[in-house]
Amino acid sequence: MATIKDVAAQAGVSISTVSHVLNRTRKVSEAARSRVEQAVRELNYAPNSVARSLKVNNTRTIGMLVTTNAHPFFAEVVQAVEELCFELGYSLMLCNTENKPERQLMHLRMLLEKRVDGLLVICTDTPPSLTELLQQHAQIPLVMLDWSRDNAFADIIHDNAQIGGYLAGKYLVEQGHKDVACITGHLHKGTSQLRLGGFVKALEEAGLSLPPAQVVEGDFESESGYRAMQQLLRQGFGCTAVFAFCDTMAFGAICAITQAGLRVPQDISVIGYDDVNMARFTSPPLTTISHPKRTLGRWALELLLKRIREKDHQPEQLELQPRLVVRESVCPPGSRDERLEA
Repeated sequence: MATIKDVAAQAGVSISTVSHVLNRTRKVSEAARSRVEQAVRELNYAPNSVARSLKVNNTRTIGMLVTTNAHPFFAEVVQAVEELCFELGYSLMLCNTENKPERQLMHLRMLLEKRVDGLLVICTDTPPSLTELLQQHAQIPLVMLDWSRDNAFADIIHDNAQIGGYLAGKYLVEQGHKDVACITGHLHKGTSQLRLGGFVKALEEAGLSLPPAQVVEGDFESESGYRAMQQLLRQGFGCTAVFAFCDTMAFGAICAITQAGLRVPQDISVIGYDDVNMARFTSPPLTTISHPKRTLGRWALELLLKRIREKDHQPEQLELQPRLVVRESVCPPGSRDERLEA
């Protein structure tokens, strides 16, 4: 089995140069880099990462706990993190928790055993058991994304959910909607409360209210959006617009509306939240509140690497600003009658 000495000899460079090329720790001339990479291929050299980590006390590996990378929102955040990891020469160990406490704890313990250099956590639920275990290992650099806001041992990145909800409500009001409904996420979560609060504020500024019967709780999955919209249609109060707290629930709501023989947006307008990639390709394309997922992922990793480098780093909170993305799933409530008359 080839060693790093063999690679250095074949490439005609020093062992330290080979190390810098492999670990991307220092700029090396293109000629030397090319010779090293060619020698690595010809010799089928594979670095001993375990030995290296014992020597330098790091593994150049990042651990990431995520609710599920099957969900479009999480998938896009994970993709951004993985891309930056690759650019910087880090490996990413991704663990799906499905919001199950036993899986969260099992995966976290495994990542700690693997001696990851730092942790990214993006779970819609952080139960006390997970928080306690994270606190017990506070020496591990940690960044929490999006849902978590209140702790003193981790850096936190989240979006301004209240402004996001306000933008959705303000746009519907500007389009002339007065009878509106909400399909929320879990109402015990701070993010859902903030989005709801911002939405209600926009309505109140226009002299409108949001009756409790017109607020249906979902769980950020498309099935819950579908069921919630069915419930709203059964109630028969005649809403002209619905704000879903994530795009996947908006997709489910659109399905329920069309299956009921109604049209989006002519009969009921729908606005979502997140601006996942597929939002552009629904029928009609979804108007939504953009949650900058790629920025969220890259900021998180950059902040984590800063925390890894700076041992006296003090916890930070960064906030992303959402924005309205107008497409074709919202129109003024009178559009239906005008088109029928035409």
